[in-house]
This record gives sequence, structure tokens and C-alpha cells, in this order.
Amino acid sequence: MSVTYDDSVGVEVSSDSFWEIGNYKRTVKRIDDGHRLCNDLMNCIHERARIEKAYAQQLTEWAKRWKQLVEKGPQYGTVEKAWNAVMSEAEKVSELHLEVKGSLMNEDFEKIKNWQKEAFHKQMMGGFKETREAEDGFRKAQKPWAKKLKEVEASKKAYHAACKEEKLAMSRENNSKADPALNPEQLKKLQDKVEKCKQDVLKTKEKYEKSLKELDQGTPQYMENMEQVFEQCQQFEEKRLRFFREVLLEVQKHLDLSNIPSYKSIYRELEQSIQAADAVEDLRWFRANHGPGMSMNWPQFEEWSADLNRTLSRREKKKASDGVTLTGINQTGDQALSNKHSSVSSYEKTQSYPAEWSDEEANNPFSSTDANGDSNPFDEDASSATEVRVRALYDYEGQEHDELSFKAGDELTKIEDEDEQGWCKGRLDNGQVGLYPANYVEAIQ
Repeated sequence: MSVTYDDSVGVEVSSDSFWEIGNYKRTVKRIDDGHRLCNDLMNCIHERARIEKAYAQQLTEWAKRWKQLVEKGPQYGTVEKAWNAVMSEAEKVSELHLEVKGSLMNEDFEKIKNWQKEAFHKQMMGGFKETREAEDGFRKAQKPWAKKLKEVEASKKAYHAACKEEKLAMSRENNSKADPALNPEQLKKLQDKVEKCKQDVLKTKEKYEKSLKELDQGTPQYMENMEQVFEQCQQFEEKRLRFFREVLLEVQKHLDLSNIPSYKSIYRELEQSIQAADAVEDLRWFRANHGPGMSMNWPQFEEWSADLNRTLSRREKKKASDGVTLTGINQTGDQALSNKHSSVSSYEKTQSYPAEWSDEEANNPFSSTDANGDSNPFDEDASSATEVRVRALYDYEGQEHDELSFKAGDELTKIEDEDEQGWCKGRLDNGQVGLYPANYVEAIQ
């Protein structure tokens, strides 16, 4: 690394040592790096906060959607409560992650921002006050020693040049002694030149040794002054390092949900809800409400009377309104329990089954096609609507197999209007058909 000092041009750095002229710049640069590292740490925390927020939103959307699907589905009893408890867990965890996002941005991010503002002071002409002060301190500490170093380099150069000239003069003198063409006067000149070169060597050597001695005498003061400025830079950097450690510990506390009592209680409650699921109790409830345990108006012998027609008429109307058609007087338990395969809403658990049900694929909500995920067994038939071209406002990544994925600005075709859950059905330009959130797009005017 070759660095020159502004007040001693021509003095080259011969090593990577801190004591070489100009090598203090690495220490000074660390101040500017500290300001940039504050920005990097804030960006790091900001990105994590965005992830926490996005995760919380996804949990909430997932929980809302599946709560509706379970409520419309055939599951009942304590197992339904256990299933819903999983969605409740997601909602509670979503709230905690939103709190994490708030702590990261409102506490940690703002703390770094304020500390950076207090620690680094920008100048009108650019740069930071702390950088300029450190630069000036090192320059002032190096200036006297750099001046002496420059004299040493100059005297060394003069001494080495004199030695070279002396060697050349002696070589010429030796060669002249073997040349008979030279007269005594020319030989005398060469000898005088050798003598003069020897004197120059002695003078330059003496000056070189003197300047080197003066440099050695000034070195202790130079080292003391340099160390003093360096320690000031060290103290400034120590404050930043300790502050970063403090902030990172606070970030760790905010991210560590395992130490939050409410987080642990969420999973205790979830476990209790799942443990409370009782298959025997659910089967008993189903038997009493939809099986052999139901009361029955068994046919009895009735004597004919004038009012018989009206009685039968009333009975037939009642059966028609209840949606029950008797196919036989005696039913076994297996025949009654077979009705369990039909779809029952959670809000209709006390109502009777329609007797005219079918096991055919077209009427079975849990057919093999649905079980493989090719369609949603809980979706209601959507009424057809006029196709409308829409444009995506935000990026959306489909979470299920029947959802579309697109980027903000993409255009697609809405083929069905928004349902009560806030979803629309659309078609991408590549022909893919699926669901997407209605509020993620706008109609193209």
C-alpha cells in the first residue's frame, strides 16, 4: 500500500504499518463505516419487521378463511371445537407477531436512528465532524515527524548518490592506469575526482546520520501523539460497538416469543382444547340428534273415522315440511348412521336429514376429486358474472392450489364476482383459472 502525506510529497509508504505516513486513514475511515453500519442495522431490522407483519397478515387470513370453511363443513361436536382452536391459535400468534413488528420499528429502529443522529454530525461541506477531527489530529501528530522523515530520505538519497559517484570515479582511475595514452595531467584529474568523491561521501554520510538521529529523537513524541489520537478514535468506536450489542440484545428479546407468558398460554389452551375432543361424546351426540336416538312417530293402527282424511293430510304436510320420507317402518342402527356421510352444516346440527340423499360422486362433498385437492368441498356455487379486465394493485402469492399468483401491475380477467369471503374467481392470460383476494385488484377503466 503506497500512501503519501500531503505535506511531504514523495515519501512513499514502504509497509502496511500504522506508523507509516498516511496509514492512519484506515482508522479514520472506521468512523464513516460506523455511520454506514447504523444504516445497515436499521435496514436489517426494517426488513425483519416487514416479514413479521406479512406473516401476521397471512396467519389472520388463513384463520379467517378456514374458520368459515369449518363452520360450513360437516364436522361437529368437540372435534370441531378442537379444529377451531387451531385457527384461534393462529389469530393470537398473529397479534404477537404484530407486537414484535411494532417493537422492532418503534423501539429498536428509532433507538438506532436517534443514536446515529447524536453520534455523527454532518458538516456543511460534506462528511462528518468526527471524521474531520480525527483526520486533523493525525495530521498534526505526523507533521513534525514526517518533515524529519523527508530530510532523512533526502540525505539518504544524497549519500547513496555520492557513494555511487565515488565508485564510478575509482573505476575510471583504475582503468586509466592501464591506458598508456593518458598523460599525467589527465591522470591527476581523475585522482582529484576520486578524492573529491570520497569527501562528498563523508559529508553526505555525516548529514544522513545526523538527520536519522534527529528522526530517532523525535520518534517517541511522534508515537505518543499518534497513540493519543488513536485512543480517541478507539473510544468513539467502543461506544458504537457497545451500543450495537445493547440494541441486538433488545432485538433478541423482542423476537424471542418463548419468554412471553401469553405465548406459552396460547399453546396450553390449544392443547387443552384438543385434549377435550371426545370421540365417544361426539358419537353420542350424533346418535341422539341424527341417529337411532331420535324420537319417532311410529305408525299405529288407526280406526277409520270421518276425520281420518284430515289427519292423514296434516301428517303428510308435516312430513313434507320436515323433509323426511319414510321408506320403512323398521330401521337398523347401521342404516341410520349411514346418513353421517351427507353434508351437515354446523349451524344445522339439530335439524333432520333429508331422507332422499345419494352416495353418488356428484352429491358427495368428500369425493376422491375433492380429497385430492382439485376442488374445495366447502365452496358454494358462485353465480356467473360478466367477465371484467382487472389490474393487480399488489403482489400476491397463492397459498392454496386453487389460488392465482400475480405481481403488481399484472392484468387478468375476473370471471366471477366477489363472494361473502372476499374472494373472486379470475383467469390469467395463460389460461389458468383460480381464486384471488378481491381487494388486491382494481377494474381497468
